[in-house]
Amino acid sequence: MPPFRSRLRRATVCVVSIAVVTAAPLAGTQPAAAAPDAGLVRKLNRVLSDNRVEKAGTGAVVLDAKSGEVLYNRGGSKALMPASNTKIVTAAAALETLKPSYRFETRVIRRAKVVDGVLQGRLYLKGYGDPTLRRADLERLAKAVKASGIKKVSGSLFVDTSFFEARQYNPGWSTSYADDYYAAPIAALTLAPNADYDSGTVLVNYKPGSTGHKAKITTTPAAARKYIKISNKTTTSSSGTSTTFSASRNHGSNTITVRGRVPRGRSGSRLITVHRPELYAAAVFRAELARQKITVTGSTKVGATPSAGRELVARDRSMRLDDLMIPFMKLSNNMHAEALTKAMSRKTGGSGTWRDGLAVTTAYMKKIGTPMSGISLTDGSGLTRRNRLTARGLATFLQKVRSEDWYGDFYASMPVAGNSKRMVGGTLRYRMNGTRADNNARGKTGTLTGVTALSGYVTGRDGRRYTYSMISNYSGSTPRPVENTFVIALANWNG
Repeated sequence: MPPFRSRLRRATVCVVSIAVVTAAPLAGTQPAAAAPDAGLVRKLNRVLSDNRVEKAGTGAVVLDAKSGEVLYNRGGSKALMPASNTKIVTAAAALETLKPSYRFETRVIRRAKVVDGVLQGRLYLKGYGDPTLRRADLERLAKAVKASGIKKVSGSLFVDTSFFEARQYNPGWSTSYADDYYAAPIAALTLAPNADYDSGTVLVNYKPGSTGHKAKITTTPAAARKYIKISNKTTTSSSGTSTTFSASRNHGSNTITVRGRVPRGRSGSRLITVHRPELYAAAVFRAELARQKITVTGSTKVGATPSAGRELVARDRSMRLDDLMIPFMKLSNNMHAEALTKAMSRKTGGSGTWRDGLAVTTAYMKKIGTPMSGISLTDGSGLTRRNRLTARGLATFLQKVRSEDWYGDFYASMPVAGNSKRMVGGTLRYRMNGTRADNNARGKTGTLTGVTALSGYVTGRDGRRYTYSMISNYSGSTPRPVENTFVIALANWNG
């Protein structure tokens, strides 16, 4: 996959001196009114008669995408854990609130004077929530600092994360997965080591050493080693043996422990989160300043930039929000969802909190006519098990947003069934392949332990456009294959 930064980011560095009709009754289904297409109802009833669905708590709704008419409703008002289907409402609310042209920023600021190339005081690195910031951006910022005439900083490097609240780990997230790449802390200053923009993580790379000795461990970015600690408990094994490499980190710690065998002739990497990502970003920035031969005399500290006497030294701007929607939604990036949630808080006068940002999302849902009974949000990504959405709410929401002027950007961001291109098919690229839904259905997946969901758009054989939502909370076999059958049935329908 080509790096998105080169295709999308368009980064700049400047130097300054988002009639009720129900199906025929089934177990747990509300009484039905006359359906506009009884054949479609019968077809979908047969699909959902699958034992995996009947043992689960499932909500499934289909609407006419143009009129909003309810064509099918089984348990559509059940409040269910939606997993990453939460990102549907977050993405649309962000497009509405922040607008498609929105860009995150990272700034370098000074307050003291520069005398003979020496900044007589502190240098500030202030983050504004960019989840796409990478080492190359910090390199450009360092070059801009040099171009401004600064060769030495007599004070400390101050890291300013005040744009977001101090709490970085959502209270609805389990600490048991705190080291997993999809659950990084959310800070106003953070760093991504890869072109998927997995912010708040570092790549731990491994390759064999001498047989019987420890494997060789490096990080991407390399300067991350100045902040994190590696406890190497690996062994290099002979060629042909299996790789058992693992990496772990305890919540609240920056010691990453690597274990297992690394065979001769094998290498690889693992993504793992870091604690206090702002200090990780600062360590990389200091390394980039050093490469520009800029000395920072003091240590790295965390603190807000005083409002008085600020002088902008350099600024980095992210890709536009309409471009960010692609890696965010196609790859279901949790950190993007949370950064956008907190940015919405700031945009509407809040202080960068989950509470305020989620209030913006729910207010937008209400504004466009989403049925809100049973709906509650604790995060913007769906990583928490506390969120509740309904299939009726999501299907209605998807139908309502079609009238927004940014809908094209939202629609383009949805994964496309069966399309093998990673940044087109996304999380649906290996589903519904070779069916009528292939390169037709678009949808947002949702996955947690005991949760599967799929909601989006599909066009029937007769050209009719549907919005659909199917959410299942289960304890036995996953109903996920039935989601595919459900959408394929809509794609094949010739009403």
